[in-house]
Amino acid sequence: MKIGTRWSTALAAALFATVGGAQDNEAEKNDGSLFRDWEVTGFVEWETRLFQQSPLNSAQHGGVGLSLAIEPEFYREWADGDYRFLGKPFYRFDVRDSERSHFDIRDLYVQKLSDQWEIKAGVSKVFWGVTESQHLVDVINQTDLVENFDIEDKLGQPMIDFTYLSDIGTFDLFYLPYFRARTFSGPDGRFRPNPAVDGELATYESDWEEWQPDVSLRWSQVLGEFDVGAHYFYGTSRDPLLQPATGGSRLQPVYNLMHQVGLDVQWTHDAWLLKFEGIHRSGRGQQFQGVATGYEYTLYQIFGSNSDLGVLTEYHYDSRGSSALTPFNNDFFFGTRLAMNDEKDTALLAGGFWDHRNGTSALRLEFERRLGSSYTLELELEKFVKTDRRDLFRSFHRDSFFEVSLRRYF
Repeated sequence: MKIGTRWSTALAAALFATVGGAQDNEAEKNDGSLFRDWEVTGFVEWETRLFQQSPLNSAQHGGVGLSLAIEPEFYREWADGDYRFLGKPFYRFDVRDSERSHFDIRDLYVQKLSDQWEIKAGVSKVFWGVTESQHLVDVINQTDLVENFDIEDKLGQPMIDFTYLSDIGTFDLFYLPYFRARTFSGPDGRFRPNPAVDGELATYESDWEEWQPDVSLRWSQVLGEFDVGAHYFYGTSRDPLLQPATGGSRLQPVYNLMHQVGLDVQWTHDAWLLKFEGIHRSGRGQQFQGVATGYEYTLYQIFGSNSDLGVLTEYHYDSRGSSALTPFNNDFFFGTRLAMNDEKDTALLAGGFWDHRNGTSALRLEFERRLGSSYTLELELEKFVKTDRRDLFRSFHRDSFFEVSLRRYF
């Protein structure tokens, strides 16, 4: 067992012992009924994807993709809310893509809260960012790329998170003892590079490989109309370099170490939201800068109705240009968000990406509406209009799809 793992295990054990003591005390007060106050919720989801075209590679499936997912949630708090537990396992079974059939622990942690500090130990998800179309500063959790290639879904991250609340802001210190490798579609799946990525061939710059500890410090504060956050991160990069494996029939992920500093700011003024995310990253003798910035303007109660209409424009820049590990290296995002504000929580987001250098463009539509008290219907449409041969979206140019998902909450 490596040093970093021993430390994290010891700290986690100490916290769990504290929580265990609190549980025992409360159990005695409640006549031994330790589990009577659990809240159990969650959802089951049926998803269907209809692909417009045959795949780029004959090994990939075509036509219809079907999958079933379940995510229960177990929550409990005790000692007047000073202690909390959250467990959220996730499983998806995909009929066509074996790599998309996967299990993950999204959350499994205990948390102790006090007036000025909090500590969390276990597995959790942390979100940072203010922009709509990409979250540059969101560096703690790994992307679950088989869930959706829009990089919004994240894997649970083992961590110890210490939070200190003060008049000058909130400080979060993260210790991350284990690295989660990115998930990739299998040879028979859609939304994959050509050739496919073989995650089993992953290599690491650190001799400790996935056991290399990561550390991060974040400060956040509300300053009048500004929400500001700044962070520092050192550890294994969540964005792997993909290089041809021996024989050239597969791609091999390479995970390097990195230093990253970042800043996210949102200015809220009347109907305006002005947003900025910026990072500077260095590692392996290289460094680069990335920016995502833009605005959202909301028209309230349009045409005398209860509906609000938001208009969004964002720009993405990466100083690496065409050698960046992201397709959003010189792109604009234009979109509109419609919130009906009705009893069914009907919402629509429509927009598109455009690379003004090579002309690559894609359209996206997301619709959501509650059906009754227990069901939610979600529709998603992704259309690749044009893809330049040099753009990272090129591997997906035949993967335009329409998706229907029905969730049953319990």
